[in-house]
Amino acid sequence: MSSDTCKRMMSDGDACVNTTTDTDVAPATIRAIVAGHGSFASGIISAVEQITGKGASFLAMSNTGLGLDDIQETLARALDHSGAHVIFTDLPAGSCTMAVRRMMRARPGILLVTGINLSTLLDFAMQGASDPVVAVNAALERGRVSMAVYGA
Repeated sequence: MSSDTCKRMMSDGDACVNTTTDTDVAPATIRAIVAGHGSFASGIISAVEQITGKGASFLAMSNTGLGLDDIQETLARALDHSGAHVIFTDLPAGSCTMAVRRMMRARPGILLVTGINLSTLLDFAMQGASDPVVAVNAALERGRVSMAVYGA
């Protein structure tokens, strides 16, 4: 899928958000890709930006209108363009996660974090340029402990 195709899909159904073009976001600033259903990725990145001002650390991708092969191809191009090695996804058994897991066979350096929440992404964003493995593990723990149930 070309950048032009992605741009057309964005205008037709928000299928690709901030991915696959050389002019979208400066690759040096991107530390991770966030992929998910609908506007999940752009929404959670927007919240990170509002709270920390570090939304540019992430590249958003929506799977809207894409099949598994298209998602995998788009994510592969986003990884190549950005130099990121971390991908956050919304659902453990979702199509974005399945596409990343397929890619991991040929790209063993990818780190996949799935089932994320805002606390996870905020923690990762605030760790700056630390080692991705250390940052991902710390962010995952922060995301886990941030969930709570109150009341009956």
